[in-house]
Amino acid sequence: MLPVKQFQDFIEQQQLFVRANKILLAVSGGKDSVLMLHLFKAIGVDIGVAHCNFNLRADEAQRDESFVALLAKNLGLPFYVTHFDTKKYAAENKISTQMAARDLRYNWFEEIRRKEGYDYIALAQHQNDAVETVLINLTRGTGISGLHGILPKRDLLIRPLLFLNRQQIDEIVRTNNIDFVEDSSNASTNYTRNKIRLQVVPHLQEINPNLEKTFAENISRFAELETFLNIQVQKLANRILNKRSDGIYIPLEEVSKLNPQKLLLYELLKTFNFGENVVEEILDSLRALSGTHFFSATHQAIINRRDLVIVEKNTSVTSNQFIHPTTENIAFANDEISLTLTDEVKFEINSNKAFVNADKLIFPLVLRNWQNGDKFIPLGMRNPKKVSDYFIDEKVPLHLKSVTPILVNGNGEIVWIAGMRQDNRYKLTTATKKVAIFELKIK
Repeated sequence: MLPVKQFQDFIEQQQLFVRANKILLAVSGGKDSVLMLHLFKAIGVDIGVAHCNFNLRADEAQRDESFVALLAKNLGLPFYVTHFDTKKYAAENKISTQMAARDLRYNWFEEIRRKEGYDYIALAQHQNDAVETVLINLTRGTGISGLHGILPKRDLLIRPLLFLNRQQIDEIVRTNNIDFVEDSSNASTNYTRNKIRLQVVPHLQEINPNLEKTFAENISRFAELETFLNIQVQKLANRILNKRSDGIYIPLEEVSKLNPQKLLLYELLKTFNFGENVVEEILDSLRALSGTHFFSATHQAIINRRDLVIVEKNTSVTSNQFIHPTTENIAFANDEISLTLTDEVKFEINSNKAFVNADKLIFPLVLRNWQNGDKFIPLGMRNPKKVSDYFIDEKVPLHLKSVTPILVNGNGEIVWIAGMRQDNRYKLTTATKKVAIFELKIK
């Protein structure tokens, strides 16, 4: 008999789904996924069958596809199939064939799930798969999340066979005369997982015959440990991560107090895609000169006086933007600047506005980033000052210097450091007849 009750009990214990949900089953044709299909059919849940043909095993792959298609038809179930040029995808993305197959199938499963209205995607991984995953992660190097391997439920992926090991599945399939197809590549040691399965796990089972059960218990503990860590890291983030319009500020004093320091800083920064090696560099540089930069694929971290500042990458360079008399609004980096020309001579004290003597403007004006050597005469002063010195005097954070819009006249003179200070040469006087009002609108 099929272990229907154990299957239902596991689903309820792990809260994988409710009976009203619609489940998409990933079925390769092997004994694991075929057993999962029969168990789902036995409990009467609304299901569909999805099969991937990776075109890696020629006739055998076509045999698998035909078998699963016929099985779905005989059971009266919706059937979805796709074909991948896996080797081409792997070459183009410079990844292994196994990683390519993984990316392709998960992306396609999600596409079908959305298109056809399924609530979850069911995968037929079992306890031995979990053991192998943990061993692979440990061999390659892993954080806490790698220690729990594969979980019964993660987001919209569910694994309802994790209550069984490979030996139990073999016995259930045999005693119930369940037809399946065998993937010949499972016997090859060319793949890392197969090496672990065929050459490593048997030796570990000699030491501990209940290896799968032991790993299942350990995986459960590690999963709980990760949950606890995530809760504590979130509390820490709420306390020391200060979100501002220009970035996220973490006081260096708070970083120095972290204990364990490397683990907690990594957990705080991994959201921004900083790797462990970069976190080590940051910790080694806490007393470095202000301005030291560190990079992830999406963000940069900057030591700025008393803070570690996290900002998105590629926001610091903006090409020159030209402003004509007819320009009303112009985007610059993440902000916007508007221009209004008026005959009404007026002025107000507002750092986000510049009231400029329009008769002195030579169009087109240029809106650009700060450059080395830039000088201007701050409003109310007579002598030129380097913009870099002005930034220092005003304690402008390093990451803001490169994204602060600089308004430049057609003759090359700076008219306004947007949001900060206007140039004295372009102030309004009693002789002014026309005013150009520039306003920085921070999004």
